[in-house]
This record gives sequence, C-alpha cells and structure tokens, in this order.
Amino acid sequence: MAESPVRRRPKSALLVHGAGGGGWEWKVWRGVFDAAGIKAYAPDLQPSAQGLAETTLDEYVAQVGTTLRDLPRPRALIGASIGGLLAAMCAGDADQLVLINPIPPSPWHAQLPQREWPDIVPWQREARLTATRRALPDSDDATALFAFRHWRDDSGAVMRAAQAGVVVEKPQCPVLCLASRVDDDVPPALTQALALEWGASLLRVPAISHVGPLLGRGAAAVALQAVSWLSSGR
Repeated sequence: MAESPVRRRPKSALLVHGAGGGGWEWKVWRGVFDAAGIKAYAPDLQPSAQGLAETTLDEYVAQVGTTLRDLPRPRALIGASIGGLLAAMCAGDADQLVLINPIPPSPWHAQLPQREWPDIVPWQREARLTATRRALPDSDDATALFAFRHWRDDSGAVMRAAQAGVVVEKPQCPVLCLASRVDDDVPPALTQALALEWGASLLRVPAISHVGPLLGRGAAAVALQAVSWLSSGR
C-alpha cells in the first residue's frame, strides 16, 4: 500500500459517543485535542420528540451530520462503538475519519454477538457500580464511579437497526480504525477486517475493554496517537 500523504492537522473534530453513554466519555480526548490545537466537540445524542423508545438510527445520523457540517474545515469525525457506525454513515462530510471499536456495518455485523433489545435499553435504570467496574477493568475507581453515575438509557430501535446491519459505502476520506486488545462487544478481528476492506490504517491499542480507549488509564496515550495520525497520516 502506498504511503499516505502528509495532511494538515484538522481545525475541528466531532466526537460521537456510544450507546448508553454521552459526551462525557470524551473528557480525556477533548483535553488532548484542545492541547494540540484541535477544537473538539462532544455533544450528547438527543432522543426524538416522540420519546426515547421512538428514536431511530436515522435520527442520530441526522444529528451527527448537521453538527458536523457546522464545523470548520478541515474537520475530523471520530466515533466510538455505535458512534463509530454513525460516523461512518456521515463520512461524506468529513475530511478524516477515526473509528474506535466501531459497531460494524454490513456484512460484518452478522458476526456480532446477538442480543435482544427492549424498546428502551435500561443502562441507567439498571446500572450497578459493580457491573460498571467489571465493564471498565482498565479504568481507575474514580472513572468507574463517574461512569456509573452518568450512564443513560438508550433506544432499543437504534440498537436493533445496528444489529440488523447497515450498508455503508467505503469512505472517500482517510480512515483510521482503533481496536482494543480485548473487546467482548466488538471482537477486534471485526475491526481489523473492516480496516482491511476499506484500506484504512489500523491501530491496535492495549485497552482491555470496549470503552477502554476512552475511559481506560491509557486513554490519553491513545488520543495522542490519534492526533498524530490526524496530523500526518502515518
């Protein structure tokens, strides 16, 4: 594969959180990006006016696209988990794309662990600190406590749509895929396969959980690697 050309560091970046989370997941990344001179935005995805149970994947996509188009160029679009799928679906308005343990589009979706999703997924209502701690084995106690207090319920319709598979065209902008060393939600092999098919750069990070690249002890180091790639393409 030919070496990627040197690129200008983006002026702005939109950070898209995963299901059950919020913009707070990106606190470490925002600090790293701001220090690098990249203005980072991490809004919360909003439920539809009809309520959370009626919120659709397309509504989240519309929110991401609208927010992204308002940012100055060159602009990066960065998504984690289902936020990675949303980011991939909006890649046409991005200059660079970073996908972190993304829920993969079709056909890789078929290899995801299958789950049943209620109309409202009760991540907040049924949150337990012990369960949060198990889900964040590479985070410190303060981060786990903060996450426990800030999980939110989310739309089952969104999760069912993602699990059913979404066709996404290969992005035309440069793409970096990040895969945790251990991820029970999105197996690293799926992220690797997606990166290979799309001709994307692939960075394997030492995180040992699905959200470890954002909330783990090594999150700042992972964010610095992303900034380096955004700045040089290498």
